[in-house]
Amino acid sequence: MSKKSFRQAINEALAQGMRRDPRVVTMGEDTAGGMGAPGEDDAWGGPLGVTKGLMKEFGRGRVLDTPITESAFVGAAIGAATTGLRPVAELMFVDFMGVCFDQIYNQAAKFRYMFGGKAVTPVVIRTMYGAGFRAASQHSQCLYPIFTHIPGLKVAIPSSPYEAKGLLIQAIRDDDPVIFFEHKVMYDDVEEVPDEPYTIPFGEANLTREGKHVTIVGFGRMVQFANQAADALATEGITCTVIDPRTTSPLDEDSIIESVEATGRLVVVDEASPRCNMATDISALVAQNAFKALKAPIRMVTPPHVPVPFSPTLEDAYIPSPARIIEAVRRVMA
Repeated sequence: MSKKSFRQAINEALAQGMRRDPRVVTMGEDTAGGMGAPGEDDAWGGPLGVTKGLMKEFGRGRVLDTPITESAFVGAAIGAATTGLRPVAELMFVDFMGVCFDQIYNQAAKFRYMFGGKAVTPVVIRTMYGAGFRAASQHSQCLYPIFTHIPGLKVAIPSSPYEAKGLLIQAIRDDDPVIFFEHKVMYDDVEEVPDEPYTIPFGEANLTREGKHVTIVGFGRMVQFANQAADALATEGITCTVIDPRTTSPLDEDSIIESVEATGRLVVVDEASPRCNMATDISALVAQNAFKALKAPIRMVTPPHVPVPFSPTLEDAYIPSPARIIEAVRRVMA
């Protein structure tokens, strides 16, 4: 086991998946880089270098640069998945989903159901999301609730390099379409990650902290903030269970309900816009199934219902912070 960045963990998962199965291909804008241009071949590896090096090992027949037309290459990946390949397509920013959403929600998500279980669509769509990168409102949104809403799609949101590698390998091996969300601010995060391939099952939450007073549920980068808040609160004698669902579809509802029944209090931290996001969904889930266990009203820590600001000061204020999580926990304890 060695220390790897989030970026390296994703790259390693892709490489190991491609070595294991020749049907696995990757495609996207500049995923190989250097196509038709003088100078260094394999120059980019995507906008943040995540797929750099793959083309040299697997060739341009399996690492495909595409035109800047998401509707075309996402549609091609979905079509290829129905005919025997296992494509991993890179939708550069999730904000670009608007031009290829029909292919995802109205086609890939429905093939298994509409063909009586006889059709499988083993496609992974990797995409970047999240604020904090100073990329303005058209490149910083947190749109996983939209995909979670669609039956037939699986949605994975890793919170660390270890989680990223295991969840991506699981996604590549899965026979259903998976939308795989990578927070762009986390690519340089580093932790110990096994060198060998491993999988993390979908629908099984991870408890990153265990306590008796408050349950905190977070997603992706927000799990890190929830851990920081829990560690700070522990010095005050308030212990928190932090739950990382890992996947929003399928969602490990049992782990959330069981924890709230034990603690009696719930704080949900979600970087997505506050209307119809995962925080509202989980709050409703707990209110419906564990209302009698609650000792205090549920608190949600989310951004305001506005576009992501470009101003660094405003963007920092927009993102849920450990300080806001601590405040929410103190309020449910009061």
